[in-house]
Amino acid sequence: MNEIGKTEASRALSMGQLASMACLVEVTTVKPGNVHRGADFEDATYFDFAASAIVVAPAFDRAVNAGVGRTVLDAAIATRSAVGTNTNLGTLLLLAPMAIVPRHDSLRKGVADVLRTMTAEDARLVYEAIRTAQPGGMGQQAEADVAGEAPDDLLHAMRLASDRDLIARQYVNDFAEIFELVVPTMQEGRQRGYSLEKSIVHAHLQLLAKHPDSLIARKCGDETAGQASSMAAGVLASGNPGDEAYERALGDLDFWMRSDHHRRNPGTTADLIAAGIFVVLRDNVVRPPYNLYD
Repeated sequence: MNEIGKTEASRALSMGQLASMACLVEVTTVKPGNVHRGADFEDATYFDFAASAIVVAPAFDRAVNAGVGRTVLDAAIATRSAVGTNTNLGTLLLLAPMAIVPRHDSLRKGVADVLRTMTAEDARLVYEAIRTAQPGGMGQQAEADVAGEAPDDLLHAMRLASDRDLIARQYVNDFAEIFELVVPTMQEGRQRGYSLEKSIVHAHLQLLAKHPDSLIARKCGDETAGQASSMAAGVLASGNPGDEAYERALGDLDFWMRSDHHRRNPGTTADLIAAGIFVVLRDNVVRPPYNLYD
C-alpha cells in the first residue's frame, strides 16, 4: 500500500473506530503495572478492556452531535453493561472532547474550543457518567463532589480537582501533557526506529516520571505515587528501549507495581497514553497497516 493509500485508509476510520483502536492498542501494549494480554487483575481482565474498546465506538461516532457529556455517559453505560466494571472512565473523559473536533481542523485548537463551549448539561451528564462507572478511591470533596449535584460549569469542577487529578488538569490546560509530552515522545520514538509498542511504553515512562499517577496517589498516597515516578525516571536513566539495563529496570518497575494487589496500577497514566494514541492515529502519525511490533 502506497503512502496515499495508507492515508486514505486511516481517514476512512470513523471517530468511533479510532477511539476503539486507541483503547485496544493501549491495553495490548505491555506497559508496567497495567493490564495487558499477558497480565490480568483479579477484578479486571484483558478481555474486559478489549470488550470495552469495542462497545464504546457508537458513542464516539455520535460525539460531534451529542457533545461531551452525552458521549461520556453513553460510553460509560455501554461499558458497564458489557463488562460490569470500570475499565475506561478516564479515557472516555479524554477522548470525548477530541472526537468532537472535525477531522480537517487542528485537534489541539479544536479541543480548546470544545472545552470552552461545554454547557451545564455536559456537566450533569459527566457527573452521571462518573456515578455509572463507579471509579474507586474518589473520596469526598468539600465542593463539586461527584456524589452531589453537578455544577453548572464543568471546567470549574475540573479546576478544583486539577491539583490532585491529571485528567481534570487536562480539561484546565487544554490537554497540555498529551500534546506536549505524550504525543511528541511517541513521535520521537518512531523517528528513532522504535516499534510502536516501545514508543508507547517510553512515552508512558516519560509521563509517569514527570507526573505522579493520580490513581496510585488516590489508592496508596502521594509518597507511593512519588516512588513510582522516581522508579520510572530510573528506567529512563538506565538507557534506551531495547538496552539490557533499560529492560531489566522496566521489569523491576513492573514487578513492584504488581506486588501490592495492583493498587500501584498507574491507571491515570494509561488514560493519557490512550488519548495520545488517539491523536497519532487520527493525525496519521501512525498509519495503517497497524503493527505494534515494527
